[in-house]
Amino acid sequence: MKAFKGLDNISSIGGLIALLLLGVLPTLFTGTYLVGVLTVAAIYGIWAVSWDFMSGLTGRENFGHSLFIGVGAYAAGFLNVQFGLGPWWSLPASMLVAMVFAVVLGFPTLRLKGPYFALAMLSSAVIMQRLMLIFWEHTGGEEGIQDITPLINNPLHYYWFVLAVLGGITLLLSWMARSRWGLILRAIRGDEATCLAAGLPITTYKIVSLVISAAFAGLGGALYAHYQLQVSPQLFAVVTSITIITMVYVGGMGTIFGPVGGALLLTVMTEGLRNFGEWRLMIYSLLLIFILFFLPNGIIAPIWQKIRNRGPQA
Repeated sequence: MKAFKGLDNISSIGGLIALLLLGVLPTLFTGTYLVGVLTVAAIYGIWAVSWDFMSGLTGRENFGHSLFIGVGAYAAGFLNVQFGLGPWWSLPASMLVAMVFAVVLGFPTLRLKGPYFALAMLSSAVIMQRLMLIFWEHTGGEEGIQDITPLINNPLHYYWFVLAVLGGITLLLSWMARSRWGLILRAIRGDEATCLAAGLPITTYKIVSLVISAAFAGLGGALYAHYQLQVSPQLFAVVTSITIITMVYVGGMGTIFGPVGGALLLTVMTEGLRNFGEWRLMIYSLLLIFILFFLPNGIIAPIWQKIRNRGPQA
């Protein structure tokens, strides 16, 4: 596939092996608990990789990524419950709604310097969460929208579908990150003033990247809504964005595939620590502090880079 020639053989084979292992893993255990954990982890992976494409490559950190997740999920809920449309329509609709929000917010906020873009996006997510509560007659208030129709009834089949979506998105964004587009985004992160002096339309690049990031975040929101069969204002919460950013840092920011591993690792680790009861939060926090302070480049991306360096190059 010439379109994806920017992806080396080792990365392609490694990604395929990882997908196959994740697909087979739930079949080795009885019950649906592991399937549920991995499904949520895969959805978080979609959110993490979509955040990393824009914020990780350009360095313009988006503290309001939950906004796009929330509007995508609510779009799915409204279309299915309020308007009676089939659940599959919600997937492209959630992407479209999230893209519209990205365009409307991106034009004014991406022109801001310093931390103001991050703060503006954070404020937008908080405002949207409050609006969901204020207009409770239409949004369901704290309870949100209930009784959403599932996309696929079988939990294992739905997990495989979400995993396939995650793999496709990661492949696409990895290719884009290695293309001329990704090179320019990294150049913007390195020295925005030089890019501007060179005549590059950096605002356009940032806005389009934000739109792409929002589209896949909204898609992940719709997948989450059809998995939980309900949506609530909690999806817009600041903690949702912070959790995603933490996953990106743990996996390796700016690497695309690293955040996917970070999302899987932290989701599974969170579930694994439930047996520690009231000590769970403290252990989880200490592990995160250790990773963020002593492994600033993350865990997944550096390990994978060492594997690639030892293998034959394409």
